[in-house]
Amino acid sequence: MTNTGITNTGITNDTNAGTTRTVAAYAALTPKSPLQKTTVPRRAVGEHDILIDIEFAGICHSDIHQVGEDWGTGIFPMVPGHEIAGVVSEVGPGVTRWKVGDRVGVGCFVDSCRECDNCRAGLQQYCTGDGGATFTYNAIGRDGEPTYGGYSTQLVIDEGYALRIPDNLPLDAAAPLLCAGITLYSPLSHWGAGPGKKVAIVGLGGLGHMGVKIAHAKGAEVTVLSQSLRKREDGLKLGADHYRATSDPATFTELAGTFDLIVNTVSADLDLSAYLGLLRADGTMVQVGAPEKPVTVNAHALLVGRRSLSGSMIGGLPETQEMLDFCGEHGITAEIELIRADQINEAYERVLASDVRYRFVIDVSTI
Repeated sequence: MTNTGITNTGITNDTNAGTTRTVAAYAALTPKSPLQKTTVPRRAVGEHDILIDIEFAGICHSDIHQVGEDWGTGIFPMVPGHEIAGVVSEVGPGVTRWKVGDRVGVGCFVDSCRECDNCRAGLQQYCTGDGGATFTYNAIGRDGEPTYGGYSTQLVIDEGYALRIPDNLPLDAAAPLLCAGITLYSPLSHWGAGPGKKVAIVGLGGLGHMGVKIAHAKGAEVTVLSQSLRKREDGLKLGADHYRATSDPATFTELAGTFDLIVNTVSADLDLSAYLGLLRADGTMVQVGAPEKPVTVNAHALLVGRRSLSGSMIGGLPETQEMLDFCGEHGITAEIELIRADQINEAYERVLASDVRYRFVIDVSTI
């Protein structure tokens, strides 16, 4: 079992103590509506809570999906944001992990049952307790109130669900590590990307560019598989050894049976069977992008070569901290475009148009 550092102390009785606060935020008031400035409540700082002054928040494509209710009915008003970086400004009397002034990050979830096998193993993202993990926004917390995300000035969170950001990483470029970074680090680690392994990253976007950096730092031979060669120069600078266009049929014939691991970061409807043909015997293709429609696979693509098709979703608390420490050791951050809060809606449009290299990050001081 992994020691998660999370206990069941003070998770229900102390969260309503003291005085709640109202903080500035950007929210979608209704499904598919533009985001606008508003205020949302934050609970009082409980016994084991910390108050974070949010400095930067990344924009993830999943924020746009959830505002648009592409993945199901949402909770509105909705304050997106699960790539959060900031500084601790207040701690509850029972807090032992943090002090005022610490640099912290918050990712895709802010609570979990803490008692199921997955939680005890440090896999809180796969919590099987009642309701599963409590996501950072568009969810209902243990207090029965909606959760609001990082497009806001402050956040109150249980101390065990915050992560330490290494001092050498700038907070703005570190914010996307809390989703994009861990989403790629987890499968690359789990399936053993490293020296002697050939790894392909499908797509060079917000997720894919982090996959290239991390796989390169782990010592793997890295190939980017992208629809065109438009970003080839970027990919090679980020650490890719090879860059191939999937619009060219020769890519699938020349690279057949090449890779130990393929990580697919795109949400488009791809011919997964064709990509499976690029794997060596016993190779694995991992899906981290989330297509809106079900995908189909030809069983023969799996049978030939004993290949596997799998999926991966972010990472648990211990692995996310491991990822942040790894990025600190290797000086890895996201490639970002820093924006003002009043540019969020424009940024959403540009994400949909694939017009970002490679992650928008909101300067929360502009809210």
